[in-house]
Amino acid sequence: MALDLDTVALFVRVAALGNVSAAGRERGLSPATASTRLVQLEGVLGARLLHRTTRRVALTQEGEVFLTQAQTLLAAEAQALASVGQGFAAPQGLLRVSCSSSFARQHISPTLPEFLARYPGISLDFRLTDRVVDLLEEGVDMAIRVGALRDSTLIARKLAANRRTLCASPAYLAAHGAPKHPGDLAQHECLTLGDQRDWRFVTPGGPMSVRVSGRLVSDNGEVLRDAVLAGLGIALKSTWDVAAYLQRGELVPVLPAYPLAEEVAIWAVYPSRVFVPPKTQAMIEFLQARFGPVPYWEAQWPTKAVGRDE
Repeated sequence: MALDLDTVALFVRVAALGNVSAAGRERGLSPATASTRLVQLEGVLGARLLHRTTRRVALTQEGEVFLTQAQTLLAAEAQALASVGQGFAAPQGLLRVSCSSSFARQHISPTLPEFLARYPGISLDFRLTDRVVDLLEEGVDMAIRVGALRDSTLIARKLAANRRTLCASPAYLAAHGAPKHPGDLAQHECLTLGDQRDWRFVTPGGPMSVRVSGRLVSDNGEVLRDAVLAGLGIALKSTWDVAAYLQRGELVPVLPAYPLAEEVAIWAVYPSRVFVPPKTQAMIEFLQARFGPVPYWEAQWPTKAVGRDE
């Protein structure tokens, strides 16, 4: 008996969601019908794919092996459809995207009306969270991540540069002076994001790491932006978050002669697949075009700097 690809797609969603009923609802199936189809799939394969409990399901060893093959089958189907005509390749379907809340509100949310107007076949489930989402576990198609990438199992596409700078308010620098060297930061109030207390610099003598400290630590970048504007200390911020304040002089760059050692970027990440769905590809290309080689928030970057050795 041949495999039914619709049922294979149902199995892949069950594996992602850990719930037969939820996966069935996405495809317009009752829980009973979804369960029956999965049992039929197991019969065709001659193997048990799922451990079922009253609350959730989990993959068996055979299910884990089949999941990889199932994803390849579905990717090949999508690629075959896309190859026979532009109509089949038109981006469509529900696109689940995860993004950090601050970046999303400032730079993604304003673009969504244009994106949805351009791609009427796409529906968006846009999730804002500052935690790192497990894409497969939560059934997310794509995440937009800011910073250094940690998970090597995902495919990453660069959306834009993420230049960072140390900055402070003019009031803070007037009261405490401007550091002349990265080592001077030990005598300053430094506003830190979570446990990111080791700030790394490029110096004439080679790479240098400085352990900083201060009275305010937060896991939210907007809290730190508000704090640095209020004159509470020196912060390490991405220019997409503070460029406007730097341009207006409400914040001032600190230690511009000492570049930060770690290069980071803004990335689109998605699970490794043979074929990237047109809906995911559409969002990636749309954002790349929107941000451009030099992101718009870098326009008219301020030239006045504090802390440079003359």
